[in-house]
Amino acid sequence: EAQLVESGGGLVQTGGSLTLSCVASGFRFDDYAIGWFRQAPGKEREGISCISAIDRDTDYADSVKGRFTISSDSAKRTVYLQMNGLKPEDTADYYCAAGLHVWTSKLESEYEYWGQGTQVTVST
Repeated sequence: EAQLVESGGGLVQTGGSLTLSCVASGFRFDDYAIGWFRQAPGKEREGISCISAIDRDTDYADSVKGRFTISSDSAKRTVYLQMNGLKPEDTADYYCAAGLHVWTSKLESEYEYWGQGTQVTVST
């Protein structure tokens, strides 16, 4: 059974950093693109970063570009999202997802497996 488990969320002050982890199991990790999404209270879920299968190319939403870094460790079957320079508007539930495609994508429809999410709160 495919499973994704996020961790690393928490409360941090503006300007602080957090690293989210997404541990995958139950599918061929290297064959899947992994995306990070977030959903703020009262807003729709948005794709913020992704890493492709095979070549591990990366892509970011404009809202996080230059502040967030996505990376993967195949041996640990884990994808990380390093978040620096956090702002109150980054407050949201963060989800990782896996999709059987080799390209980068921030579209929810292209991901088959989803984690349960981890909460990030950035205080002023």
